[in-house]
Amino acid sequence: MQGEWAGEMVGPDVWETCRELIPAGSVFAFLAEHREALFPAGMFADMYPSSNGRPSLPPQVLAATVVLQSLHGLSDFEVVQELRCDLRWKAACGLGLYDTAFDPSLLTYFRRRLRRSADPMRIFTKVKEVVAATGVLKGRHRRALDSTVLDDAVATQDTVTQIISAIRRVIREVSGAQEVAAEHCQAHDYTDPGKPRIAWDDESARAALVDALVTDALKLLGHLPERNLREKAANAVGLLALVAGQDVEPAEDSDGRDGRWRIAKRTAADRTVSTVDPDARHIHKNRTRHQDGFKGHASFEPETGLFTAVALTSGYGPDNHEAAVACDLLEGEDGELTVLGDSAYGTGDLRAQLQADGHTLVIKPPPLRRAVPGGFTIDDFHIDPVVGTAVCPAGQTANLGQIKADGARTAQFKSVCTGCLLRERCTTSRTGRTLNVHPQYELLAAARSQAATDAGWQDEYRRWRPPVERAIAWLVAKGNRRVPYRGVIANNLWLHHRAAALNLRRLITLGLTRSSNTWHLAPATA
Repeated sequence: MQGEWAGEMVGPDVWETCRELIPAGSVFAFLAEHREALFPAGMFADMYPSSNGRPSLPPQVLAATVVLQSLHGLSDFEVVQELRCDLRWKAACGLGLYDTAFDPSLLTYFRRRLRRSADPMRIFTKVKEVVAATGVLKGRHRRALDSTVLDDAVATQDTVTQIISAIRRVIREVSGAQEVAAEHCQAHDYTDPGKPRIAWDDESARAALVDALVTDALKLLGHLPERNLREKAANAVGLLALVAGQDVEPAEDSDGRDGRWRIAKRTAADRTVSTVDPDARHIHKNRTRHQDGFKGHASFEPETGLFTAVALTSGYGPDNHEAAVACDLLEGEDGELTVLGDSAYGTGDLRAQLQADGHTLVIKPPPLRRAVPGGFTIDDFHIDPVVGTAVCPAGQTANLGQIKADGARTAQFKSVCTGCLLRERCTTSRTGRTLNVHPQYELLAAARSQAATDAGWQDEYRRWRPPVERAIAWLVAKGNRRVPYRGVIANNLWLHHRAAALNLRRLITLGLTRSSNTWHLAPATA
């Protein structure tokens, strides 16, 4: 049952009695004055459908608390301590001077209600409505896109720890699994969450342990009673099947049918790094920077410093690539935009789609790889997809092959490279140069040419692309590089709250106020 604000406080009204102590122009002062208008009670009515039961704390109080929590990067426990002891927090959230706030678990329940509602991102959406009401984005059509890696909230686990943890979860969640484990699983005492006591510096001992643990996992999965499982139980079984197979392969002299296993001499592409948060992934932001966690994506208006959209995704897979998420970030935008981005957004598919939507692209093209250091790139060849030929820098012609399933074509020069004076700058292959032509070659070649020769394009990129780096720095400041929760869904909600809080702070800096039931920006005074 949704609680309503009755106007009764525990002790004096902090905002009325201590207003001069609350920093003017701060988020605290703004929420104290405009909290009810920003988060009206009806905004959360669908989250409390029942008219029975004990009334909840007014949701607008919790919404204001979540905004401040996201802005300052605090835990639930720390937030409650601030509400009890800090006048600024009491004023912003409408608590009396002697109010001891609430139990930290209430914030968990509130976020859970948000996640399960029809509009989980309503706080971010509400702040976007305020942005629209002020008209601050009117006539500003630039959108800078960027992404960053956000560290997960759990410890990365090795193979042994993952398998033991997954087996323990199945025993805990699946009915009858404990009896099966007692009968068939002998590699470890699964009542003990720690690692087995072996000589860890002995390679053969480690190999024997991995083999035994994988065997236990397979036996447990194979002997579980056949029945319909609840969601938690089904997830536990699926996770065990995943971690039991992702890091191992048949032993060196095994054909894969005798049940002998060893650690694989490769890393699974979509490897789960922890059974505590199965959504976290190992992410290569570049060749030298490796992290475990998630990807955060943002669309940013560089003149005003406002986030227009954010998203948090898993760190692996084509659907989570920057170029794949970009269109979702721009969805709902009015009119034609100037889209700025680094080379991660320079794919042919994204360029084609954005140009089809009428947008102007100031996106850095991906660098070309040279077959020979300092040698020729594909742009040194003359390629005519219509005629179906490719002419090399030496003037030799090769036909483009048939179109492949992905739309690419290949030109093979082979024998014409024999005796060529430019060969040392073109290829190291004994059979001659092979040229792979991208399906959107003409589009990408035009983008590379524009980036290299168009002074206007270069000035636009250099001036308006860097502000998004500042936006990312805002997002991850105050310890917010590490996400506070587990899973994509919970952390995506957190990222939207974080962006909403930063937008609100930025709007207040720009002069956000409310009069005659209308949000607007007060003109700056000299």
